[in-house]
Amino acid sequence: MASDTLYDRLGGHEGIRAVVDEFYDRLEADEELGPLFEDADMERLRETQTDFLCEAAGGPETYDAAPVREAHLHVPFTAERIQRAVDLLYESLDAFDVDEADADAVVEAVAAYEADLLAGENGDE
Repeated sequence: MASDTLYDRLGGHEGIRAVVDEFYDRLEADEELGPLFEDADMERLRETQTDFLCEAAGGPETYDAAPVREAHLHVPFTAERIQRAVDLLYESLDAFDVDEADADAVVEAVAAYEADLLAGENGDE
């Protein structure tokens, strides 16, 4: 029986946090993306990403960190790096047997901010 919300289908806060932990483990281990996180407060990133995805999935949590654009201006994102992160997110969701449609919904929630993530690529666009 399918749950009512994406949040429920992902296992609520605990399930989403598990996916986020898997995702950030993969990011940190990635040869290209890992160095971007060397000086980052990884626990804070994991918490804010969890809140972001919980809210996007219809849960009661709210994302109350800095706006996505502002929070990422210092990160040298490129379209290729974002695609690599998306691939790792899909792998993380797959590791928890998340249904393909639900995985797409999670990725779409993140992908909606691609322009904000790329804002620092060529200066403040």
